[in-house]
Amino acid sequence: MNKIKIGITQGDINGISYEVILKTLTEVKAFSNIIPIIYGSPKVIAYYKKAFNNNVNTITVNTAEEAKSRNIHIINCNSEDIRVELGKSTEMAGLASYQALEKACEDLKEGKIDVLVTGSINKKNIQEAGFNFPGHSEYLSNKFDKCNHIMLMVNDIIKVGVVTGHIPIREVPKAITKELILEKLTILNNCLINDFLVQRPRIAVLSLNPHAGDEGIIGDEEIREIIPAINTAKEQDILAFGPYSADGFFGSLEFKKFDAVLAMYHDQGLIPFKVLAFESGVNYTAGLPIIRTSPSHGTAYDIAGKGTANEQSFRNAIYTAIEIFENRRLQNGLIRNRMNLDELEDVNEINQIDE
Repeated sequence: MNKIKIGITQGDINGISYEVILKTLTEVKAFSNIIPIIYGSPKVIAYYKKAFNNNVNTITVNTAEEAKSRNIHIINCNSEDIRVELGKSTEMAGLASYQALEKACEDLKEGKIDVLVTGSINKKNIQEAGFNFPGHSEYLSNKFDKCNHIMLMVNDIIKVGVVTGHIPIREVPKAITKELILEKLTILNNCLINDFLVQRPRIAVLSLNPHAGDEGIIGDEEIREIIPAINTAKEQDILAFGPYSADGFFGSLEFKKFDAVLAMYHDQGLIPFKVLAFESGVNYTAGLPIIRTSPSHGTAYDIAGKGTANEQSFRNAIYTAIEIFENRRLQNGLIRNRMNLDELEDVNEINQIDE
């Protein structure tokens, strides 16, 4: 079986991204079925290798096609004038992260790499480089046919998706509609089946208002939008339940009864998720034709260069990308086998008619 080519974008060069990448890939022997390719700067990785006394072997290549071994490959996406300024948000760092992302996505679109794992970016300095999106998920959706998607936080014990992602909290209530909730439920259900091989996913849907609105006393979005979306989802054979008041739902560990949780807005879902899985969680952009994961943390400028960053989330991002890639490959194989069986049955029926 061919090894999986994993494209890794460097993220913000002044944060902890290179530290967690190097710490993870130092264990590259544990990743026997992958070919890692970093999209970034040989100059910057050399800086970090020296800073952390890391002797892992890296090979500079011009194209992803040249990467054919389990060695750690790096494709230069940046100018030789690039400069690391630990813990600082700089225009140069924003441009460098954007250039790496653009090149990696170009190769992903052309099938030169199989999956993408993105390093953490600074959403302010990357905007200065011309990146006009709230985050990776929106950028990737636009890059790959403007597909509907859902930001899904993944851990061994919990998966949390959000209806509304990177939007101001004041805009959340008007964005919550039956149609949008149903769209996200459908994507989430399909993702659990195809990407995580859950046969009959059970999805918990959270309320928007405290106490699930108390039957309309504390807001009526549950009555107008959320409950109708859940009912329609059930009619479409999606096992959706709720709406549940978020505080009691997480406080009572009710989430353990479900395969995934659909929160109404970013912090409602991500705060409990990060309490449970801050150092191990993975951000997965579900619903796209491509596979992209990332660690669930940010640039962490405050600890940049100190050697104290925990690489578990980044490592899990690689593991999750591999898992989803292999699950999709398995699903595609099963579909092809079913199609072949159907064709064989059609031929048999024709032969019986001819006889």
